[in-house]
Amino acid sequence: MNDMLILGYGPAGVSAALYGLRAGLKVTLIGKDGGALQKAHLIENYYGLETPLTGEQLMEVGRKQAAKLGAQIVDDEVTDLMFDGTGFVATGLKGVYRGKTCVMATGAARKKQPLAGMAEMEGHGVSYCAVCDAFFYRQKDVAVMGSGEYALHEATELLQVVNSVTLLTNGAPLTAAFPESIKIETRKLKGLVGEGAFKGVQFEDGAEQNFDGLFVALGSANATDLALKAGAAFDQGKLVLDGDLQSTIPGLYAAGDCTGGTLQISVAVGEGARAGLAAIKYLREHRE
Repeated sequence: MNDMLILGYGPAGVSAALYGLRAGLKVTLIGKDGGALQKAHLIENYYGLETPLTGEQLMEVGRKQAAKLGAQIVDDEVTDLMFDGTGFVATGLKGVYRGKTCVMATGAARKKQPLAGMAEMEGHGVSYCAVCDAFFYRQKDVAVMGSGEYALHEATELLQVVNSVTLLTNGAPLTAAFPESIKIETRKLKGLVGEGAFKGVQFEDGAEQNFDGLFVALGSANATDLALKAGAAFDQGKLVLDGDLQSTIPGLYAAGDCTGGTLQISVAVGEGARAGLAAIKYLREHRE
């Protein structure tokens, strides 16, 4: 088992890894891509850069630095995170990874689908966590909004409990192979149906379809999704973190854009350092 499992290999994740590695810890960095940093054209407002670098170049320098110090770097998309009482288990598309501590550095939360009724019905038939809420929809008909690997993961979780699962792609192309047991609906959506509680969806052509619940799984699982699955506490929609960026689950930390605030590389690096140092302290205090 790793000492430190880090989800995301952007500035926050690599920063946390560097502190862990220099403390002699076994560290694994798991990431799908470089997120917002990878898309940045030129970085000029970061300390120490005499010559501007592209975001992709800066990200590659950071990854090489972590690898040189001994980090295991894995390209994978994490879809699930659980705390089993002794450590953290992250499930990806390519494997399962374990760590005594975990730092979530997955970047800013993705934008939610701007559909009419979505915000009002969150928690009232609209969910973002199949593992958390599938139990409430036993033998019922539900929909999953999405079109990729994360949507496939959530739909597969639900199939074990519910009566039927329909995938709502909202016109987006499929980027994963869905089994025949999952119904596929490709029409674009206009909004959600229901007063105070979710009852179904309305398509742009005016047609409606009833469902007992809707699970939103757009893009990739972010820190909010993973923290929910692990059982961490939220307050008014924000992950509860202490001064060390530790969640309500001991040993589970968050750093970088996923914590909100000023979305800058310098802030992400600083938070990664705080989370990394806190994880080191936690491990030293809980040695077997």
